[in-house]
Amino acid sequence: MNQNSIKVQTEPRVLFVDMNSFFARCEQQDNYWLRGRPVAVCVYTGQYGFAIALSVEAKRMGVKTGMRLNEAMKLCPELIPLESNPPRYRQYHTKIINILKRYCPEVIPKSIDEAIVNLTNYKMVYPDAVFIAKKIKEDIKREVGDWLTCSIGIAPNAFLAKLGSDMGGFDGLQIITTQNIDDKLASLKLSDLPGIGKNMAYRLERAGITTPLQMRYTAPERLKAVFKSIEGVYWHYKLNFIETGMSVTDYKGMQAMRQISADKRSNPEYIEQLFLTLCTTLEKRMVHHHFYCKNIGFTVKYTDDSRWDDGFSISIPIQDAISLMRMIKKRIMQFEEKTQAAPVFNDKISGLRIMVTDFVNTGKMMYSLFEDVNRGETARKTMYAIQQKFGADKLKRAVEVTDGKVVADVIGFGCVKDLTELDYLMPGEN
Repeated sequence: MNQNSIKVQTEPRVLFVDMNSFFARCEQQDNYWLRGRPVAVCVYTGQYGFAIALSVEAKRMGVKTGMRLNEAMKLCPELIPLESNPPRYRQYHTKIINILKRYCPEVIPKSIDEAIVNLTNYKMVYPDAVFIAKKIKEDIKREVGDWLTCSIGIAPNAFLAKLGSDMGGFDGLQIITTQNIDDKLASLKLSDLPGIGKNMAYRLERAGITTPLQMRYTAPERLKAVFKSIEGVYWHYKLNFIETGMSVTDYKGMQAMRQISADKRSNPEYIEQLFLTLCTTLEKRMVHHHFYCKNIGFTVKYTDDSRWDDGFSISIPIQDAISLMRMIKKRIMQFEEKTQAAPVFNDKISGLRIMVTDFVNTGKMMYSLFEDVNRGETARKTMYAIQQKFGADKLKRAVEVTDGKVVADVIGFGCVKDLTELDYLMPGEN
């Protein structure tokens, strides 16, 4: 779906729905005892684990996302750490998206807890966008969960609607129009704009653009020069009611990463299993999108904040986890033999990351060179289909069978690209 246009939109018909403290609220929705208590959702709950999501109560106590649990517990001794439950969050996400699609089919999930609802072409059916926003809030609470709240922004384009959802606060509703936009922007700093970080704010200020309101009235050519890219022109569009965010972007790269707790670093079997799990995660995503990769990146982080990075290109694109794992291991072995350095995998590892880029779609591959591509991809797709229907433990490759604890599933905030239209079907519809 791509509904971007250089046409100025003047009517506030775009809704940006942002679920409040989504991961934590899902946990509080399912466990009544957690409601009203400070909750931190973590990949793992050891003292050196990181809080990846927080409840409102935890935020009020000064706990920050990304804070280590031992530090967070000092600020908030009553903090309740919980291991993340990705299937739960996906289920709630799916229910919410289905409610949004009840009002119009033009719904774009932007992340696991955010979505755009474009009512621009449905004025005859829904003349009052504010009324629809309130109905969405009511429907989510009544049909998905009474503890689930959302902030909704309404504006002529998706960016300003996102800004409105941020300005509305917890469970808020904010509308930005051609009449009030200057007043709204006048109350903000540059860093309050979604997508403007400290470095970019500093660059804009050095160029004499010190406020969002001033940025709105800066010529696009000037912004292009400051940003040193076409992105500056897009910012002019965003602040002047032209649509640039109404699309689902294609993958430029995929990555899988995990932090490693102190009690797991000295366990080589766990490190090996985690390594395979990250490779398998990328395989599953590439199979889903019919992608093969030609560039591979690998990063190992250590407890002293040092890191080992490697990146390489391959002539024959790959998709399967075993090939990915073997190629990375071969590179590590060559490095260790050449430099006589300490092992890359050791008991000081604090995190692993694998990244794949430069994708080739199977539909465009030269099958004369890849005779078994179709059979291999079909086998992998069949395996994942069986796992999805009957359970992930019902079918495994021999290399995936271990005696250790299965590495937990994790989910990122930003990515819902691996969900398909079938994932959003209600029971009985498929």
